[in-house]
Amino acid sequence: MTDAALPAQSAPPAAKSAAEIDWTKLLLGFGAMVIGQFMAILDIQIVAASLPQIQAGVGASADQVSWIQTAYLIPEVVMIPLSGYLSRLWGTQRVYLISCTGFMVMSVLTGLSSSIDMMILTRALQGFIGGAMIPTVFAVAFTAFPPERRITASVIMGLIVTLAPTVGPTLGGHLTEWLSWRWLFFINVPTGLVVLFGVARWGQFDKGDPSLAKGFDWFGLAVMATFLMSMQFVLEEGSKDGWFEDSGILGLTVLACVTGAVFIWRSLSYRNPIVELRAFANRNFSVGVAMTAVSGASLFGGTFLLPQFLGRVRHYSASEVGTTMVVSGLSMFATGPIAGRLVRQMDPRIPMCIGFTLAGFGMYMAHGVTKDWGFWEFAGVQACRGVGVMIAMIATQQVTMSTLPPHMVKNASGLVNLARNTGGAIGLALLATTITNQTALYYMGLSDELGQGDARIAGMMAGLAARMQQLGVSDPDGAARKAIGGMLNQQATVLAFGDSFTLLAYGCFAAAVVSLLAKPAKNAPPPLSDAH
Repeated sequence: MTDAALPAQSAPPAAKSAAEIDWTKLLLGFGAMVIGQFMAILDIQIVAASLPQIQAGVGASADQVSWIQTAYLIPEVVMIPLSGYLSRLWGTQRVYLISCTGFMVMSVLTGLSSSIDMMILTRALQGFIGGAMIPTVFAVAFTAFPPERRITASVIMGLIVTLAPTVGPTLGGHLTEWLSWRWLFFINVPTGLVVLFGVARWGQFDKGDPSLAKGFDWFGLAVMATFLMSMQFVLEEGSKDGWFEDSGILGLTVLACVTGAVFIWRSLSYRNPIVELRAFANRNFSVGVAMTAVSGASLFGGTFLLPQFLGRVRHYSASEVGTTMVVSGLSMFATGPIAGRLVRQMDPRIPMCIGFTLAGFGMYMAHGVTKDWGFWEFAGVQACRGVGVMIAMIATQQVTMSTLPPHMVKNASGLVNLARNTGGAIGLALLATTITNQTALYYMGLSDELGQGDARIAGMMAGLAARMQQLGVSDPDGAARKAIGGMLNQQATVLAFGDSFTLLAYGCFAAAVVSLLAKPAKNAPPPLSDAH
């Protein structure tokens, strides 16, 4: 596939040079959008540490409360690619203002929820309407900024994309502790007002094209929504329901495959498609989207595995998990400027390969994790992974978008963000399944060793039974067997987490190799002054 395969369309005027740009207006408008993007991404994970309090507050069951996150994510994946079409139709500023306003209203309604049904509905609408705040920022970074400043914009976005899910559970836990769980949603109002003011005042980056409203592809929207929502539901809920053992998951998988094929056909054949898939004819874009999916899996997967381990094995509280996770956020934050300089000064494929290799090495460091690992043991793992993910993400953005014609950037930004979310969902589904299956396998193996009359286990069992008898337990042998079973389950869980860290590492190593398949992306020469 070559760039020449892209359809010929009337390109918009060339990007302004640095001297022609009103930098104060651009940076204030872009900064306001970035704050809104941070708010939208943060809301995915901010409820993670406070689900028990929310469950008690709205009277939900354990199964229902998990939908507080799922209901946000499923509709969001529809808006992310749709936002590219809407921003071309109405203009970025108008789409962003509508999205932010709706997000704030739904945040208030979610915080006021008195039942789980109301909360699921408002969270779904919050995710759908607010989904446009994420990809539009990427589009502005690659259309409003001159070429020599785009890497700086990428660094800023990279910090937001990586920090928001990392600090979300920690911030949510503290907000719930200080105020109440309802403030997880009310906090969006003052932040949203600042964002609305900034975007309304300085966010006039482009103009819409009303002619796109003619022949709007309602059928394409319907099949896209069905495909994406079915796929997201399967990925979110599949591991809990035993995958294809559940008839509902199997049916939705078939539905996703059929509607996905129809959606691709419709997008390639309709004269005014909602999503322009022809961008995949650009080799760098195709490789970049694949790498974005892997970086999403690494980002969300690492953020998923560590809190799970610390909670299930070490029994850490939400604040203790947050304190341990801070190393990842700090390493990403510190790496951002360095990564931007690396990508600016060399072929972006090189730092992309280095970044994925570092992220993989960081994950592989935890393949031999034990039940005694805590803050200091995970510090090196997080630092190496955090540095690698940040470098890989910024380099990937440059490779993905640098060779696309300007008229494709808005649509492409939606596809890139969709790839990150989908990659993260696939990564989480694989990791959750790996933990469940490997824990069961290791437990069976350890139980078989126990049943074969291992002298050490027999001695331990006898010692425990004697201790239980001294404590006055009515059934000392049964209590000893239960204690041994608990220890075996803990050991099996630790071994399963080691396998999950290894799986994530191998995915990053494979991505490091695939990243070299991209074509060389020419970086713009650095400006004479970095004053702006």
